[in-house]
Amino acid sequence: MQHKGTQNLGERESLAPARRKLVLAASTGGHLSQLARLAPQLNASNDSLWITFDTEQSRSLLAGRRTLFVPYIAPRDYKGVFGAFKQIRKALRGSGETFDEAVSTGAALALAALPAARSARIPARYIESVSRTDGPSLTGNILAASRMTTLRTQHESWATNRWKFEGNVLGSYRASESTPPDRPLRLFVTLGTIAPYRFDSMIDAVLATGLATEETIWQVGCSDRTNLPGSVVASMPDSAFESAIRDSDVVITHSGVGTIMRALECGKSPVVVSRRKYRNEHVDDHQTQIAKWVSDAGLAVSVESEQLSIDDIHWASSRIIDQAEW
Repeated sequence: MQHKGTQNLGERESLAPARRKLVLAASTGGHLSQLARLAPQLNASNDSLWITFDTEQSRSLLAGRRTLFVPYIAPRDYKGVFGAFKQIRKALRGSGETFDEAVSTGAALALAALPAARSARIPARYIESVSRTDGPSLTGNILAASRMTTLRTQHESWATNRWKFEGNVLGSYRASESTPPDRPLRLFVTLGTIAPYRFDSMIDAVLATGLATEETIWQVGCSDRTNLPGSVVASMPDSAFESAIRDSDVVITHSGVGTIMRALECGKSPVVVSRRKYRNEHVDDHQTQIAKWVSDAGLAVSVESEQLSIDDIHWASSRIIDQAEW
């Protein structure tokens, strides 16, 4: 006998949101990490199609999922956007499949994938990166002007009638104090993989603290350097990247959403260093926005390269991150 107010398994399953066959498109790095975290919230089905660049991160993160790899699109590379648009449009039109929606978290790939989806009569949604705390990116502004897609922000502070707020991928994390190790700290220093921008100022800042040892792991992207203490790689598979975070005492990272999110998921409060345009480390200074946000939220310590100190690193080693349901 079933008591009033209870549900059997079949009834619970019937009440669950229906899975949706989606096109999920994002540039690699933080944009792809955000979309992967949002996919369950979007009720993405197992036969959804993921569109991104072919990297160690994407192959590892999307293992076992349907993927369409397109050539890398550098920031402001509009020729690359058009090439990817033609490739994606051909794939979507030629497949004969029906998709419920196309969703992108950016960056440049959104300008190719969402218009291509609309040309195949697929509804489109653009979710602005959580790194944009003050307003939309150039990609967001272009898509808003095109009026071909619905728009979502991850920050209620700049939500409007068109830019709807539906939550924040970092909003469920909380920091608390913990006991730092009583031995030399194991550091994981990660600069991301955005090409062609180097980040030598951050490497020099870490070296200047004197805390880098033979146990330090460096993921340097295109900032190739010799004679760094410890292990040095340009990039690594997603599983190795997570292991490097979990095995470290402190993560020191560029202000990239993907790495910040992964550090928080692994219980680490990172030291976040923003790339700066005036040093030719990025196309603009948008990394300072998310760095300030996570710092104000107490989830990380945010510093400029020239200000990184031993105290900053030791402070991060004395913090732990927990996650609530979101």
